[in-house]
Amino acid sequence: MDNYVGKRLDGRYELQEVIGVGGMAVVYKAYDNIDDRTVAVKILKDEFLASEEFRRRFKNESKAIAVLSHPNIVKVYDVSYGDKLQYIVMEYVEGITLKEYIEQQGVISWKETVHFTTQILRALQHAHDKGIVHRDIKPQNIMLLENGTIKVTDFGIARFSRSETRTMTDTAIGSVHYISPEQARGDITDDKSDIYSVGVVMYEMLTGQLPFQSDNSVSVAIMQLQTDPVKPREINSSIPEGLEQITMRAMQKNPKDRYQSAAEMILDLEEFKRNPSIRFEYEYRNAEDNPERSINRVVNSAKPSAKSANIRTSDARRVGTANPGRGKSAKRKKKNSGRGFSLLPIFFGMAVAFVIGAAILIYLIFTNSSNLLFSNRADVQVISFVGMTKDEFLATDYNNLLRAEFPEEYSSEPAGTIIRQTPKAGRTVKEKQRIVLTVSLGTQYVTIPETKNMVAEDAEQTLKDMGLRVTKKPMVDNSVANGAVIYSQPAAGETVEGETTVILYVSRSEVARDVTVPSLTGKTIEDARNDVKGLTLSIRTIEQASDQPAGTVLSQSPEANTTVRKSSVITLVVSTGVPEVVATPEPSGPVVNEDGSITVQESWWPSADGSHQIHQLTDGSMWNENGQRCDSQGNPIG
Repeated sequence: MDNYVGKRLDGRYELQEVIGVGGMAVVYKAYDNIDDRTVAVKILKDEFLASEEFRRRFKNESKAIAVLSHPNIVKVYDVSYGDKLQYIVMEYVEGITLKEYIEQQGVISWKETVHFTTQILRALQHAHDKGIVHRDIKPQNIMLLENGTIKVTDFGIARFSRSETRTMTDTAIGSVHYISPEQARGDITDDKSDIYSVGVVMYEMLTGQLPFQSDNSVSVAIMQLQTDPVKPREINSSIPEGLEQITMRAMQKNPKDRYQSAAEMILDLEEFKRNPSIRFEYEYRNAEDNPERSINRVVNSAKPSAKSANIRTSDARRVGTANPGRGKSAKRKKKNSGRGFSLLPIFFGMAVAFVIGAAILIYLIFTNSSNLLFSNRADVQVISFVGMTKDEFLATDYNNLLRAEFPEEYSSEPAGTIIRQTPKAGRTVKEKQRIVLTVSLGTQYVTIPETKNMVAEDAEQTLKDMGLRVTKKPMVDNSVANGAVIYSQPAAGETVEGETTVILYVSRSEVARDVTVPSLTGKTIEDARNDVKGLTLSIRTIEQASDQPAGTVLSQSPEANTTVRKSSVITLVVSTGVPEVVATPEPSGPVVNEDGSITVQESWWPSADGSHQIHQLTDGSMWNENGQRCDSQGNPIG
């Protein structure tokens, strides 16, 4: 195992101890010397540095979490993508994983389950709103703080939901006990896959066991696809029925039957909290009711790939709840949606279709073409080829049924993977029709050019022209012209992936933060003030009688040639001249009264050095001119 304990990264992060070990990374507790805080540093294991796939996943995590800012998601502070070391600096969380808590408690109370689940969903709602799907929600990736706060961690296999790509390796990604059926099939995943995983986590909290268990992961994956879990209340009868219904709806195998968003699931949880005896009624339409159920039919009995996406048109419809107003509202919306419907777009579309059809007809008449419209070629149902390799497509019957073209472009997907297709899955086309399958060339690599001493704007444009992202950070360096690049990170000469973010450290002129204290002793106070002008120093004076002329600086603090910060205060002791000689009255002695009592006379006198005036009260106590209790020389006591 990689061990960096005791080392300092980039002169900043002191690694103190290992706090976690995952499949591809080690997490260290560390101290940030610059920001003075404890952080967690996640370092990609050395053995994976040469793997493009693991480097991509590690980079995906940093990209995903960097755009998120939510109290239930760990914060990211810094990232580094070097050839020899890659790491992510994150918020350090004091707590245990939800998995550890479940193992400690056995079964989590339904109140705690609702509290934890709501926080997980709020974190996911924020991520989904940013277009990010976690894809690996499980108790091991959820931290529980002492105060009951949830922190979602580990976005290592997260993907931006707007991307419709998937990879061969991604089909097995995620913990098999928690992945959704579509994830187990290798289909495209979206935010509803995270909803399914949340349902499994709820199931485990409420029952103390997983919904599907087996000796091997393949069996578990098959059960995720084909088997309905035992109802939670059959395991733990104390679970409220409404909470069981929420859990089971989240775990529906058809994504359309689940909650369609984290926000929607939160609404039902909030409704349940208000009324724990509530019962939800859901009606799930069978796929047999849908005439388009067999939409993936292929002519000539062509066998689709196991990775092909099934087209599902079934839906879930909420027909009744304890709050009937919700259903009525939905009906009103559906009814109102038909109002204001205009026939104009239909007429316009018919006119356009007529013109296009006439043009095609004229073309066919004059060219005597054997166009597909006039052929006896069979219909072909297009499935999803995204995620297949080019070679896998060529090995299918679709290669004979369709006329495929394979344009290429760089992407984060492995070379040879189909990343986009036209027409899309679900379309019906004629045999031998053209289909465009865009194939990945793999990751584009570029070498960072030398940008030192370049004007920052020019360097930025140069890097952007190479397909790189650029961030500029100011840095004080008087050896480099103001506004010019000092260095870049990654450094010049390093080879990186396309779209890698390059940090340009740009010189920024700044007056020295430290100044040297001049020699002021022996000078007049006026000369001393002139000497410190422009040094951003302040002067504080203390007067003291001496044999030096009045206004002469007797001493200074800090001493001459001392280095201090700007705006520091210099204390000067200034002479008030030779003190006036005043006869020192003898303190009046005590007076013996007629009744025999003794009274001390109140009196004043200067100290021997003339710096203090002593005031003796009738009780015998002495005080100086500053109101401090003192001795006979004016020195404070007590």
